[in-house]
Amino acid sequence: MTLAYLTTPLLGLTDTAIIGQYGDAALLGGLAAGALVFDFVFSTFNFLRAGTTGLVAQAFGAGNIAEEQAIFWRAFFIALLLGIVIAISAPLIAMGGIRFLGAEAQVNQALDTYVRIRMLSAPFALVNYAILGYLLGRGDGKTALALQILLNGTNIGLSLLFGLYLGWNVAGVAWGTVGGELITMLAGLAIVLARFRHSPHINLAHIANIAAIRRMMVLNRDIMIRSFALLAAFALFTRQGAQFDTVTLAANAVLINFFLTVSFFLDGFAAAAEQLTGRAVGAQNRMAFRQAVKLCALWGFMLAGIATGTVLLWGNDLIAFLTTAEDVRELAADFLPWAALTALSAVLAFEMDGIFIGGTWSVDMRNAMLLSLATFIIAMVVLTPLFGNHGLWAALHLFLLMRGLSLLVLLPGRVRSTFSHPA
Repeated sequence: MTLAYLTTPLLGLTDTAIIGQYGDAALLGGLAAGALVFDFVFSTFNFLRAGTTGLVAQAFGAGNIAEEQAIFWRAFFIALLLGIVIAISAPLIAMGGIRFLGAEAQVNQALDTYVRIRMLSAPFALVNYAILGYLLGRGDGKTALALQILLNGTNIGLSLLFGLYLGWNVAGVAWGTVGGELITMLAGLAIVLARFRHSPHINLAHIANIAAIRRMMVLNRDIMIRSFALLAAFALFTRQGAQFDTVTLAANAVLINFFLTVSFFLDGFAAAAEQLTGRAVGAQNRMAFRQAVKLCALWGFMLAGIATGTVLLWGNDLIAFLTTAEDVRELAADFLPWAALTALSAVLAFEMDGIFIGGTWSVDMRNAMLLSLATFIIAMVVLTPLFGNHGLWAALHLFLLMRGLSLLVLLPGRVRSTFSHPA
């Protein structure tokens, strides 16, 4: 799953590099702002992936194959409906993003173009969330890896074709994403449906089970609020960067790609924690749960340290690759250490997220994230006037640390209440 998630930041890096070749800070800032709006909307609906993973993992641990299939179809229909609504609402979403960010006119124009086009991929992208959630819940990392490579490989190829070679810049990058999501959805559905042919047949009444749907909706509600709060923090981070000036916005956009790369890297261990702890909860196996927590923590912290060292050593070369604008390069180099250290600040948060998703302890996730968001806002309000962009990055680190520590405090109580025996 680490390999699968590592293909995703390559897409963000490629998109940034494509637009960076135009040497226009406004285009680069518009791409970053547009991607933020897209991520804000889609990560709010990440419950379609996370909730499906936790529920499928628990059904898998309990040996309930029919319920695994029913969970997927519930997530599929919810994803399709929400995706259509989002695609129709694209102009309103773009307008809201422009008003929220309050950036310069050229940045707003690029943002509007990107969001209006990329939101057309919403039905395909959300169905892909459901497919990925099902595969991760069953621990099928190889198939998930293949689909992520297909998604991001196709996306990168089409973005290069449309955005760079045909000269469509921001619009080309957005159309590349739409094509990649559609192709991957068709491939993923073909794989899942082929598997269901060999599974027990379930009827519509099983899929429409009211109690099961209610449980999924409560879980999804809490994860949605948690995801909304998470994206709100990064939206405020980007907005504050825009308030400094366009060069600072662009420099932060380049540097945040390093954090996103590391975050997807660490997400592999979060995905492992989701599946392994979810299976342990479903099977009521306390020892397997503890072993999963220890192993994911060990590998997560070790690789977070490696990631931090890598960014510190080669970060300036990556900045030079991502943008040709000298003013952006110089400013990004000044704040590179802040970006490099995000791996160590965030690693505990990623592991705890995986554990709590696997346990479907969504209320705790929601409350901890709201506390972390409040901490970030207070820190940003206090530190930014005193230290400028350095204060903004410091507030981001406090946010990441609070996410992990708050859930760690709650974990022992959840373990005691969930496992009725030590087997």
